[in-house]
Amino acid sequence: MAKSAIAVIPARGGSKRIPRKNIKLFDGKPIIAHTVEAALQSRLFSQVVVSTDSEEIALLAEQYGAEVPFLRDARLADDVTPVSAATVDVVQRLDATEDRFAYVCQLMPNCPLRSAEDIAKSYTQLLSTDSDSQISVVRYGWQNPWWAMRQNEKFQLEAVFKDQLTRRSQDLPPLFCPTGAIWWAKAAVLRREGTYHVANRTGWEIPWQRGLDIDTEEDWLMAEVLLAMVRSG
Repeated sequence: MAKSAIAVIPARGGSKRIPRKNIKLFDGKPIIAHTVEAALQSRLFSQVVVSTDSEEIALLAEQYGAEVPFLRDARLADDVTPVSAATVDVVQRLDATEDRFAYVCQLMPNCPLRSAEDIAKSYTQLLSTDSDSQISVVRYGWQNPWWAMRQNEKFQLEAVFKDQLTRRSQDLPPLFCPTGAIWWAKAAVLRREGTYHVANRTGWEIPWQRGLDIDTEEDWLMAEVLLAMVRSG
């Protein structure tokens, strides 16, 4: 049979910086619901699966249309295990024969402003490049990372990129920061490598407003402001 794409939404229950973050209300619904709905509305996936160790998150995810075929093992829900390990676990458990999925898309629930259209456009680019993985990135804006500095215990500064420090900003190439909004990988590659960070990796640029990762209370407030701005025109 033809292989399909699966969306995996990792959402553990033990968030620290924002307690119960994945089910906290954002724009009137649990924040995870925005990611579930975007995945479903993209119409790209044969399955939209939430990986969680929380029965409460599982119930809410199912109410919004996601599948939760099993609860995540505790060993994959601690503070040190990479998120991709939970995604790989889903693929391995749902596709033991390795003939169901061609691509795996990891969508983090703390990126609620990413849209179904964003997911679809990123998939189009993925297919055009034939890369083994593709991660969403945002362009650095406010500060120029080429001018980054380190400070030692004596408060002395050292340039990270010494040869770029005196160049004008308009003469420097753009740099990008990964965001958890939309990460794709070939299923076979993700199984083998266990990570999206592989040699044949490309980036898909998303506007920072829609690629915002909500990790702190300040991020949450920023996301609410951005949403209000979009709706006000």
